[in-house]
Amino acid sequence: MTDKDLDIEFQNAVNRVNAYTEPFPADTLLKLYAYYKKATNDYGRPKSKKPIINAFKTNALFQAKNISEDEAKRMYIDLVNNYFLYRK
Repeated sequence: MTDKDLDIEFQNAVNRVNAYTEPFPADTLLKLYAYYKKATNDYGRPKSKKPIINAFKTNALFQAKNISEDEAKRMYIDLVNNYFLYRK
């Protein structure tokens, strides 16, 4: 898979998540958040108005700190594909 293919597949996965109207489980959302931030090289601080949510997001980012941008894109794509494959 080329970098361009990976970028296209990643953007398709992001669009799929954004178009989905049902709530995601919290653990899935946190992984999606962390992988997205790593994949897009966005290291801004979490911006929730609730400190507990910022703490969970910061922890998710910390857990993903040692993965590359491309690896984060692949993990995001896999998480999205598996979620939609196995959802009820």
